[in-house]
Amino acid sequence: MALSKKVLIDQYEIVGIYKILQCRLATVISEDGIEISRSFHRYNITPVDDLSNESEEIKSIVAAVHTQKIKDAYAEVLAESKV
Repeated sequence: MALSKKVLIDQYEIVGIYKILQCRLATVISEDGIEISRSFHRYNITPVDDLSNESEEIKSIVAAVHTQKIKDAYAEVLAESKV
C-alpha cells in the first residue's frame, strides 16, 4: 500500500475589470495509483501581488493579462480606498 500526495493547480479564472486571477489548487491523495481523495483550495492574484513564489505558468498568465494600465488602475483604486 503506497500512498502519494500531489498538489496541482487545476483551474484558472480571470475575473473582473482588474483581471484578478483566481487559482484553484487540487490536493490529490492516491493509494497504489488510484485516487482516494481530492480537496480544493482557492487563492487570488491581483495586479499588485508579488509573484516570486508562483510557478512560471502563473507568471506567464499574469504577464499576459496584468498590463501596466490595469496595474495602475488597480493601484489607484487601492489608494482611494485607504483615504
